[in-house]
Amino acid sequence: MSLTLRVLAPDQSVFDGTTEEVILPSTTGQMGILPGHVTMLAALDTGVMRLREGNSWSTIALLGGFAEVEADEITVLVNRAQLGSTIDPAAAEARFEEAQQAAVRFEGQPSSTEKLKAQQALAQARAWLQATRVPG
Repeated sequence: MSLTLRVLAPDQSVFDGTTEEVILPSTTGQMGILPGHVTMLAALDTGVMRLREGNSWSTIALLGGFAEVEADEITVLVNRAQLGSTIDPAAAEARFEEAQQAAVRFEGQPSSTEKLKAQQALAQARAWLQATRVPG
């Protein structure tokens, strides 16, 4: 059995195909989806979605959104997404280091718009970097 998966961002269809297992970065933690999963709607956090086909895994970096599971069909609507295989690892590493340095400047300071933006940029850069590292 397999799952039909569609990952849609406002500007593109990121993925439209089948897979055997999906691991989503929900706002309450990692969530695994296998064929026969119950119908549900989940809020997604910035992170990495993992897809398994046989013994092979692939990744998609996500920037928040929602996932709907119904009758072995998963529709993922996100603000932004990119296939891990299309992300340049060196550029992702550099972006992560820059975001980390920017976030450090706000440590110990009260919340501000700039601090929140730096934290969001760090979370996104971390997701894009992690998506370049395909799991075992």
